[in-house]
Amino acid sequence: MIDRILIAGSGQAGFQTAASLRQDGFEGEILIIGEEPGLPYQRPPLSKGYIKDPNPDRLLFRNADFFEKNRIGLEDGRTVTSIDRADRTVTISDGRTVAYGHLVLATGTRNRRLPLPGIDLDNVVGLRTLADAENLRERLAGASRLVVVGGGFIGLEVAATARAAGLHVTVLEATARLMSRVVSPPVSEYFHAVHAASGVDVRLNSLARAIVDDGTGKAGGVETAEGERIPADLVLVSAGVIPNAEIAEAAGLYVHDGVRVDDLLATEDPAISAIGDCASFPFGQEGLQIRLESVQNAIDQAKCLSRRLVGHPERYDKLPWFWSDQGPHKLQIAGLTAGADHHEIRGGVADGKLSVQCFRRGELIGVETVNVPGDHMAARRLLSQPSPLTLETVQASGFDLAALMKAGAGRG
Repeated sequence: MIDRILIAGSGQAGFQTAASLRQDGFEGEILIIGEEPGLPYQRPPLSKGYIKDPNPDRLLFRNADFFEKNRIGLEDGRTVTSIDRADRTVTISDGRTVAYGHLVLATGTRNRRLPLPGIDLDNVVGLRTLADAENLRERLAGASRLVVVGGGFIGLEVAATARAAGLHVTVLEATARLMSRVVSPPVSEYFHAVHAASGVDVRLNSLARAIVDDGTGKAGGVETAEGERIPADLVLVSAGVIPNAEIAEAAGLYVHDGVRVDDLLATEDPAISAIGDCASFPFGQEGLQIRLESVQNAIDQAKCLSRRLVGHPERYDKLPWFWSDQGPHKLQIAGLTAGADHHEIRGGVADGKLSVQCFRRGELIGVETVNVPGDHMAARRLLSQPSPLTLETVQASGFDLAALMKAGAGRG
């Protein structure tokens, strides 16, 4: 019987684990150790609504009363610095040693730091935490020219907000298309077009070489690999993240692009599990190891782990889904669309909406939509069913996902 569950990390995965454990009837001690000060909060709004409407209280998962009522301990402003697997203890950053019956690693990720000259200049910022968001919001209010290094979700969300506020915005993306790691070419093209139409200067295949000092210790621009200097009085570096897996690796756990776990979210140590952005887990029938950075994945893995810890194990096999709000355009993705070899496209920039059905080897693997919530919800239902939908089946419906859902396609 587990008497104490210690959760390293107070983000979405860590908080949800604690909440689910109480909902599932766990009566032992629960302790969350979180790096940031204060109560656990949501991160997705930081690059979206928070910049325009800052209200930290609306970000909180729950208020302080929830933690007290549910007997969930919270050690904020601290980190787990090492794990002693033999003694089942951790050392935390204030020097104390804390015992655990089961340890949950929900340590998340940190921003990738680019080896750029000038990266430490005063008005060069990143965005990961509430403090980062407040810093960015205040600096945007006094800026006129923003350069965003990185054309992923966060960079483009901030770019859209800054452009709507009247700033001159340039996005430097090192690859041949926006969001290339997570979306199909048609969706990349759609967002390239709508950002450009709003006045954002989107530069593809453009590598930042240095951030240039204006002579006062602040960034005056970004120099590209081609030697062009793009003026800026604020630079946002948004170049991806790195999983926080160092303490797991130092403890002898297998780490490769995150902490490796099995389909029950367990490491090779029966007293340690890992979930959320820091965990690499088997996905799909082929068992390919993947690591996902999404709210859905964090929540669903936390719920799955909680059920195992209270004695009801089940393998983790939830459908991934994601979203990104970029100005008036809501991107929603159901499934993992990388590796698709055929796309069926409906809509476009002129329509203000887009739906892309992604197939691989004749089977539907994912659907990406912009401003088409009905297709997204239908896709989530269809892709969650046990039997994959074939291209022939979808084609026979006229590629109408809602009709397929009503007909119960794929339930075999």
